[in-house]
Amino acid sequence: MKLKTIYNKFDKALIPSLPIAQFEGRIVVILTAGETEKAVRYLMDQPILGFDTETRPSFKRGHQHKVSLLQVATPDICFLFRLNHTGLTPSLIRLLEDESITKIGLSWHDDVNSLHKLGNFKPGRFIDLQNMVHDLGIEDLSLQKIYANLFGQKISKRQQLSNWEADVLGDKQKLYAATDAWACIMIYNEILRLKESSSYELIIKEENNEANISEKR
Repeated sequence: MKLKTIYNKFDKALIPSLPIAQFEGRIVVILTAGETEKAVRYLMDQPILGFDTETRPSFKRGHQHKVSLLQVATPDICFLFRLNHTGLTPSLIRLLEDESITKIGLSWHDDVNSLHKLGNFKPGRFIDLQNMVHDLGIEDLSLQKIYANLFGQKISKRQQLSNWEADVLGDKQKLYAATDAWACIMIYNEILRLKESSSYELIIKEENNEANISEKR
């Protein structure tokens, strides 16, 4: 069995040269409470979901906008809930509190804090990828570095600081948002595969840039 090489810290300088990874499924923008209810009904039947949020950036010191968007993805469809239009509806709270569906996020504690400013809820079954990657020896915490490490592909961050409260989201914004939520599922499944198959080797990047193979799987 061929071993996959992963690193404790992925070299950021390599990321621009990597091929682009992006979500290729269907993207659905949700603007009303009625649409939210229908979307949540569909999502509650799925075994695994990727989650992320987006907030309009503030360029004024001490000022922060409320979370604008909640992205929830399956492997082939992503719903973009425009929270600045709908708020945190009862159906979304039901989804967030659900204990039966595996929900995957990255730095999910920060997302929960942002969502709590829109409404009270008790987070259900969520798995934070930042905790999972430590089991493989990966020290990076950003989605872009983790994805590059595991798949050798780049997730573009160009839309990160765009206006998430715009009247109409642009196609690039929608693709960026959907990709981040979908990537959480991809990373989760790959971590499980590597752990179960023991088919990876971890290379430790030292501070002096020398690399040593610390563990073979």
